[in-house]
Amino acid sequence: MHAAAQSSSLNAPLRTLLRSLGQIVLQENAFTGACLIAAWLLSGPRLACAALIGAIAANVSAILAGSSEDETRAGLHGFNGALAGLAAFSFIADPSTAAAVAILASTGTAWLLQPWSRWLRERGLGCFSSPCLIVTWLWLPFIADGSRQAGPLAFHAPDAVHFGKGVLAGFAQTGFASGALAGSLVLLGIAAASRKHALYALTGAGFASAAHLLLGASPGSFDAGLSGFNGVLTAVALADAGFAPMLGGVAISVLLQAGAVHFGWPAMTAPFVLATWSVQWLKRRIARGSATHAAAARRITSN
Repeated sequence: MHAAAQSSSLNAPLRTLLRSLGQIVLQENAFTGACLIAAWLLSGPRLACAALIGAIAANVSAILAGSSEDETRAGLHGFNGALAGLAAFSFIADPSTAAAVAILASTGTAWLLQPWSRWLRERGLGCFSSPCLIVTWLWLPFIADGSRQAGPLAFHAPDAVHFGKGVLAGFAQTGFASGALAGSLVLLGIAAASRKHALYALTGAGFASAAHLLLGASPGSFDAGLSGFNGVLTAVALADAGFAPMLGGVAISVLLQAGAVHFGWPAMTAPFVLATWSVQWLKRRIARGSATHAAAARRITSN
């Protein structure tokens, strides 16, 4: 009985950690998090270490900050820390410096999350990866060259196999990993949590990748998955909004990312966040307008 209790006490933090990693692709699922770890290990242990350092630091900081235990267990406090850690290790070559920045940045996301997410909720917007973006943009100009994306070149049309590999690589890039095999593991993790989300994610990745190719994305950025990852995240975030709003959101993310690449701005997941906010804001405006018209119609009828 003592061994069972000890095993249970160890399982809870582990599942919280794995859910934190799964939330990177918006899935409250421990198996999704395990798939992401496998994808990082394929790309290199450095990324797996970065994500674990960031998620653990953020979860511990969230507990110290008095954040909701239910939200912590759901992984909502750890995934921005994991992303902040991944960003630090992706942009900073020196391991010691990267580790220090990862811990500080991850801690920063945890303390920022509660007031920032409250402010966003009051406006009908989701938090997503915005805390990671804010914290990373604060240190990035001082430590590293933030450009990860190649600039546009002439249009090239890959064959079906090449295109499929580029689309799958986009799934890997949601966690700063690379390669079609790593992307397949991420897709598997999403499908295990929600087949609908996996289908929407594939659609978003394919649409975004094709659009970026038409806009002149370089072969290198396409092969690395940089053309599709914002499409993956936008599609999953807007899956419950309907197919048309989802495609509209992905289109917005493509335009925002293309603009960021043109100006050499390290956008990371900002196109996904801004595109999703745009659709959420528009849907809220439409709902308010419909409610106002309905109320006016009732007043006219009653008179």
